[in-house]
Amino acid sequence: MEELMSAQFWGGLMAIIGVNIVLSGDNAVVIALAARSLPPKQQKAAIFWGSGAAIVMRIILTIVAVELLRLPYLKLVGAALLLWIAIQLLLPEDEEDGGEATASGLGAAIRTILIADLVMSLDNVIAVAAAAKGSMTLLVLGLAISIPLVIFGSTMLLKVMDRFPIIITLGAGLLGWVAGDMAVSDPAIKDWVDANAAWLHTAAPAVGAVIVVAAGKWLAARAEAHEEAKPVADLAGADGPPGGAGS
Repeated sequence: MEELMSAQFWGGLMAIIGVNIVLSGDNAVVIALAARSLPPKQQKAAIFWGSGAAIVMRIILTIVAVELLRLPYLKLVGAALLLWIAIQLLLPEDEEDGGEATASGLGAAIRTILIADLVMSLDNVIAVAAAAKGSMTLLVLGLAISIPLVIFGSTMLLKVMDRFPIIITLGAGLLGWVAGDMAVSDPAIKDWVDANAAWLHTAAPAVGAVIVVAAGKWLAARAEAHEEAKPVADLAGADGPPGGAGS
């Protein structure tokens, strides 16, 4: 109780909230992209459960983040995973009917949110842990307060995406940017990059964004072409082979 009354506690809490406002932008983008293809009711559920679960996971991750970030190749693996997620978010969704398909879509959206948040939170949690200065109460309370911030940001982005679809491409590109930046800061290669190729710190994020947008658009175009070709193939099959029994 004494901790809750101290100026240091409230100062730390404000710092954590500030850090979360700054760092929650990427997470809001992921949540909005993952939920955009769901029906409105499922969008709200994906945002709520995805955000809540991501915050709980981030609290757990914060406890071990300092040690995790020292592991070589972890960020490289995370960067590759984030690139894959960003590209998948640009692909058109299958339009299916029925409750089972909807439930599957909701589960997939929440899973995507959790995986992407896990990958992107490796650096973010360090800033939050530093602001908490060892206080677990402060850490949990500050991160809990950040839930509505992420939910509000995701909800606003969903509305903007409906009006301006280009935001979807920009959002996926942002995830590619984060992936590129993450890759060159991996402990396995960071010292070499700093000494021999410092320009990669600027180039890698841009390359990551370009890879996501280019690969995502190409795969989306292929998927759409395949869908358009399906009715033609089905129609040809329904007509039957030429020279049938009636000839």
